[in-house]
Amino acid sequence: MQNIFIRCCTALAILAGALPVFSLPGPTNKLATRQDSNRYVMAHFMVGIVENYTVDNWIEDMELAKDIGIDAFALNCASIDSYTDEQLAFAYEAAAQVDFKVFISFDFAYWSNGDTARITSIMQNYTTHPGQFQYNGAALVSTFVGDSFNWAPVKSAVEHPIFAVPNIQDPAWSGTATTSIDGAFSWYAWPTDGGNSIIPGPMTTIWDDRFIQNLGDKIYMAPVSPWFSTHFNTKNWVFICEDLITVRWEQMLEMQPELIEIISWNDYGESHYIGPYSASHSDDGSSQWTEDFPHDAWRIISKPYIAAYKAGDRTPTVESDQLVYWYRPTPKGVTCSKDPLGPPNGINLLSDRIFVATLLTEPATLTVTSGSQDSVSVEVDAGIVTTNFTMGVGVQSFSVVRNGEEILGGDGGLDIQDSCDYYNFNAYVGSF
Repeated sequence: MQNIFIRCCTALAILAGALPVFSLPGPTNKLATRQDSNRYVMAHFMVGIVENYTVDNWIEDMELAKDIGIDAFALNCASIDSYTDEQLAFAYEAAAQVDFKVFISFDFAYWSNGDTARITSIMQNYTTHPGQFQYNGAALVSTFVGDSFNWAPVKSAVEHPIFAVPNIQDPAWSGTATTSIDGAFSWYAWPTDGGNSIIPGPMTTIWDDRFIQNLGDKIYMAPVSPWFSTHFNTKNWVFICEDLITVRWEQMLEMQPELIEIISWNDYGESHYIGPYSASHSDDGSSQWTEDFPHDAWRIISKPYIAAYKAGDRTPTVESDQLVYWYRPTPKGVTCSKDPLGPPNGINLLSDRIFVATLLTEPATLTVTSGSQDSVSVEVDAGIVTTNFTMGVGVQSFSVVRNGEEILGGDGGLDIQDSCDYYNFNAYVGSF
C-alpha cells in the first residue's frame, strides 16, 4: 500500500517556500463566533496505517488517550485507501463504546476540490453519530492542507450543523477566507519559516500569533508536537525541537487557544507519536527508526499540562514525583556505514544533548551521568522542569535525591553508541 506517512509530508511540499494566498468565492459562515467556553485537546491519528485495526485496537488507543485528558482523535484519512470507510466505522463505533470522540481530518494530499459529493456523504453518515466530536453544537471537521476547499455546499447538504476548522497554510488568508470556514488549524508545530524550512530553535509563537491576529472571532486550533524526524527517500530531515514538548506546552498555557491538536498519536514515519508502537499498523519502513523507540513517557509530561490547560491555569500541578528522559541513539557526527540516503537535513543545527524533565512535588537534586561524561548535579524546583546535559557515549544514568534519599533513578533503556548502520534521529523516551 502507499502509506499515509509519506503522503502527509509529500504534501508538505505544498507548504514549502512562499505561502500561497487564495481568493475564492463562497458565502461567509454564521457559526464563527465562539460559544463553547470549554477547552479541548485532540490528537492527530493516521488512519492510513491501520488497515488491520479491529474495534478493540481502537478502544485500546482511545482508553490510553482518555487517561491523559485527550478528548478526541482527528482521523486523518485518504480518499484512495480501500479500507478508509471500514476503519472510520470502527473508530466511530469504538468511540461510542468508551465515551470518547472522533472527527474526520480529510488529507487533501489525496482529496480534492472535486470530492465534494463524497465528503458530503461521509459527513452525512457521521455528524450525529454518538462518537462524533461536537463544537458549538456542530460536528467538527478538519483537514491536512485543503485550504481552498469550499465547505458551503457540504454544510448546505447536511442537515446537522458542521464546524469546519481546516488546516490553513497562510495565516493572513485565514481571516478573509470565503470558503465557509469556522476557524483554522495550523501545522506549524516546529521551528520553521514556513513549509519544510528548518531553522534554529527555540520554538516561538510567531505562527500562532499570526493566526490569532487574522482569525478575529473564528477559533484557532493550535498544534503541539514533541519531535519531528523522518528518513524516507522522499523526505529526509529533522526539525530542531529537542526540548519542544515542555516549551510548547508552556506556550499553550500562556496562549490558551480554543482547541489544541497534538501531532501526533501514531505518526511513526515522522517520529512524533505519543501513543504506543502498535504491532497492528502497516509498516512503510519507518520501523527502522521507531521499533524499540518508545514515546509513551511523553504522555506522562502531557497529562498535567492538559489538565492545566483545561482549567485555564498557567502552571501545571504535579501530583507525584516522576522523571522523563529522552535522547537520540548516536551523536550527530557519527557516520552510518550502510545508509544509502545519507544523514538527514538539519542535523548541523542539533545539539548533542540528552534531556530530562523532572515532575516533582518538592525540590530535589538531579544527577545525570551520560556515558563517558562526568556526572553533573543540578538543583531542580518543584513542578515540571526540563534540563539538558552533554551527551556521552555509553550508559545513561539518572538519579533524583531529596533529603539524602534517592527517590527516582536508574539506567536509561538505551545506551548511546558511536557507530551505526542507518541514521536514526528519533528519540528514545523513558521514565522513572
